[in-house]
Amino acid sequence: MKDPTKRTSKLTTNQMGVRFRQRPRPDKQRRAMDKPILTEITRVAKIVAASSAETRALPDRAEIVTCLEHLRHLLFPGYFETGQTVEALLQEVAASLITQIGLAIQHGPRCGDGQPEGEDRQNGRDAEAITADFVAQIPKIMEYLATDIEALYEGDPAAYSRCEIILSYPGLYTGMVYRVAHELHLLGVPLLPRIMTEHAHSVTGIDIHPGATIGKYFCMDHGTGIVIGETTEIGDHVKLYQGVTLGALSTKGGQGLRSAKRHPTIRDHVTIYSGATILGGDTVIGEQAVIGGNAFVVKSVPPNTLVRMKPPELEYKGGR
Repeated sequence: MKDPTKRTSKLTTNQMGVRFRQRPRPDKQRRAMDKPILTEITRVAKIVAASSAETRALPDRAEIVTCLEHLRHLLFPGYFETGQTVEALLQEVAASLITQIGLAIQHGPRCGDGQPEGEDRQNGRDAEAITADFVAQIPKIMEYLATDIEALYEGDPAAYSRCEIILSYPGLYTGMVYRVAHELHLLGVPLLPRIMTEHAHSVTGIDIHPGATIGKYFCMDHGTGIVIGETTEIGDHVKLYQGVTLGALSTKGGQGLRSAKRHPTIRDHVTIYSGATILGGDTVIGEQAVIGGNAFVVKSVPPNTLVRMKPPELEYKGGR
């Protein structure tokens, strides 16, 4: 028999169609949450809201992600069943980019910070011209990605085919998004490049800033946890394993360091094993160097050098 003194709960359906059990709040709690909380939320919203009413017309993140998927089909022709010709895909990509770049460049890179009208904008360049310049770089992006596929295939004995790499490897997907975003970054497009790379970051756990410079035959084995900062320079035939950080030695200077070289330079044919951290804008890792797992490097390393941690002393107890 139900206890009549107990407060019961009821099933409620939210806007997503998900049913959940909602317990009624006491009347005093319900009254307490009305006006004071609403007033406080309104006060904080005024502080954190974008400084310009113009920022309501911002690029559409979902549309940008869809554009990336179309670009993926275009950059790896024949691997994805789309039912569209290359020309049709290219037209969709161009139309999407024209719209999203147009929305981005009207705000400038410091969107929502209340910059004066016209500051940091594209000096008369329109979205169509920028999109045309980007489209002209697509063959170059395809060429670089072809070398990345080879580096992954040759460097990973667990890879059974190039098809497997294209369809499933997180390192290649993130590399593709980075190479697209990097070209837009070089063209001075605000917002879009970072939205793209942060989407890849959320999907794969690999964080590459679109401002980084990365050469051909780039291989990220496993990939999860790799961080590559904005001013990093990476040469050709470089291989990184999971958990590698190419970062800044210090960010105490905040925005004052924006234009400074904060991240390391990695020369050609360098291998950096899992968990290694390399920091500082003056740090250069020479050609053919090998950085061992979990190494912490803040000084330059000469070419053909092996850097590794001393093996820890292990203690075993029990067993036979």
